[in-house]
Order: sequence, then structure tokens, then C-alpha cells
Amino acid sequence: MFGKLGMPELILILALALIIFGPRKLPEIGRSIGKGIREFRQATTEMQKSIDLDEKEEVIEKKSAKEEVLLSEESNEAGEAKQNEQA
Repeated sequence: MFGKLGMPELILILALALIIFGPRKLPEIGRSIGKGIREFRQATTEMQKSIDLDEKEEVIEKKSAKEEVLLSEESNEAGEAKQNEQA
């Protein structure tokens, strides 16, 4: 909708910010924006790691559940085989 910002647009925005906020406030505003962006990136990275960890745990739980089912089936079959031998 807005398209790409070119060099003339960026210069205009910077000039307006300089006029509105003044040369003393502009560095403070830049630092604040930079800190906000940095914190946002850290939060999204932590969230992604948490989601990946949860997905890995689910896969491990599913594998262990399948192994338990297979082991119980094998023990049931072994028990049935012993009963058939005794009969």
C-alpha cells in the first residue's frame, strides 16, 4: 500500500523529526526505539525456542508411548505363547 521508502522520503521524515523534536531529543528517541526493537527481537527469539522445545518434547512423548505399546504387545504375545506351550 505504501510502497518502498526511497532516499528523498527518508530525508523528509528525518527533517520533520528534527524540526518537531529538536536536535537534543532526537538521539534519545533513537535509543529508545532501538531498545524497543532489540527487546522485541529477543522476545520473539525466546518464544520461537520455546515453541521448538515444546514440539520436540511432544515428538519424544509420542515415541515413548509407541515403544510402551510395542513392549506391552510383545510381552502379551510372549505370555500367550507360554500358555499355549503349557496347554
